[in-house]
Amino acid sequence: MRKLMLMMAGVAMFATTGIAVAHGIDGGKNVKAAAGTFTATTVGNSQTRSCTTTEGKAITVTNATYTGTAAGDADLTGPATLQVRSTINTTDGLGVVQGRLKIDASGRDTSAHFDGVYDHGTVVGLASGRSAAEHVALLANISASFSATAGFTGGKIGGGTAGGSAVEIGPARCASTKTIKEKSEARGTVSAISATSLTVGGLTCAIGSDLAAKTATLKVGGRAEIKCSLVSGVNTLTRIEANH
Repeated sequence: MRKLMLMMAGVAMFATTGIAVAHGIDGGKNVKAAAGTFTATTVGNSQTRSCTTTEGKAITVTNATYTGTAAGDADLTGPATLQVRSTINTTDGLGVVQGRLKIDASGRDTSAHFDGVYDHGTVVGLASGRSAAEHVALLANISASFSATAGFTGGKIGGGTAGGSAVEIGPARCASTKTIKEKSEARGTVSAISATSLTVGGLTCAIGSDLAAKTATLKVGGRAEIKCSLVSGVNTLTRIEANH
């Protein structure tokens, strides 16, 4: 039951994140790629406790702060600080690494919460928060080599991480697409006619297959009344009446 509750909590967390991001895009937001790297190997305020489970697995829980530098896009460049709680099954080399990533970028901080899966020295996960740019959210796949005692090396934020890419979601205005309808008509002498077009009173229209048989009876010099509409950028015949 405890495992089921944890699984459901994880599903709820990712569902909430997905809804928020989808709403941001549907609400007329701009989405662009972001990428950066980071290393944080200076360890501070480290507190560790260990225990052995009833199954004989050794568990180590560490709370620590790791500092270093990040580089890449402007919003992902600057001194980096990761406040992390890691729970590692050292017997099997598996666990979870969670915390907050802060990058002191130009202007203001980029800040994001992240959850990652630890597997034999590598962490891969998802970070979500805000970019240093005003009104811009950050959703990023992250990956790095990790040791509770030595910190993060080879870290990636988007840009080919083991988990995928990263995006920044900011304000934008989506313009609606308007259909342009244009109609024209003319009455007068047929000055030109072919299998594909007809000219009456100085107005030339393309002939569709639905009216090909009717226009075949017309002759240059005869009189007619035509109506045309703009279809996919082409002035197309929609109605024709021969005048005798």
